[in-house]
Amino acid sequence: MRLWVVIPAYDEERSIGATLRRLAEQSDTGFSLVVVDNGSTDATVEVVRAFAARHPMLDVRIVPEPQKGTGAAADTGVRHAIAAGATHVARTDADCLPHHGWIAAVKRGFADGLEMVSGPLRPRTDEFALRFWERRLLPAVVDVAALFGRFRPGNRDPLFLGPYVMMPGCNVAITAALYERAGGFPRTCIEDVHEDRALVNRVRYVTAAYGLRKDVVVYGSVRRLRAFGLVRTLGWYADHRYRPAVVDIR
Repeated sequence: MRLWVVIPAYDEERSIGATLRRLAEQSDTGFSLVVVDNGSTDATVEVVRAFAARHPMLDVRIVPEPQKGTGAAADTGVRHAIAAGATHVARTDADCLPHHGWIAAVKRGFADGLEMVSGPLRPRTDEFALRFWERRLLPAVVDVAALFGRFRPGNRDPLFLGPYVMMPGCNVAITAALYERAGGFPRTCIEDVHEDRALVNRVRYVTAAYGLRKDVVVYGSVRRLRAFGLVRTLGWYADHRYRPAVVDIR
């Protein structure tokens, strides 16, 4: 298994350092890493280069993707990894902290026969002093979005080989063969299409060998929840019923 991790990044100089450090601290460091710079105007690339210099034992690459969008950036990263020899690819985001055992858990999921695997998205507690109820909000938003997804017309098709499962883009892994067979992430902007949901549905047309594992855990940023509020955040994830003037929250 030749596993690569893909991180799309846009203006994440304040967040990506923590993400990279968490990857360096994984219990299993048998992976390569590619950060896709999606046209950053800040010091994101410099932060990644400095990290790579401090961790010469890790294979860290930086590739550019000028086309705006998490879908475009993620697709570029995955295809770069596959061209470089990856047999399996995991993705997280530049404002997330994978659990210390994330890589090991992803590999176990693949070893058990899954071709695409995801798991819980929990709130980061290091960004803000979270109130008790705020600690419950991110999981609740994810649960509501997952429930809505099961009944959403776009996620229902008699040709699907398996049920709809919500797999956040910041916590998903897939075999290289399935990624290419399914067509990969759509090269879109997040304000137009939730590329993670689109990938799940593409996969559902070609296999039922996907699923969630409790030990594949990523801690996600709550900054969007803080900026939008609960109702608007739910609207954002429910087919962009709420769309802010500025999508990228920094």
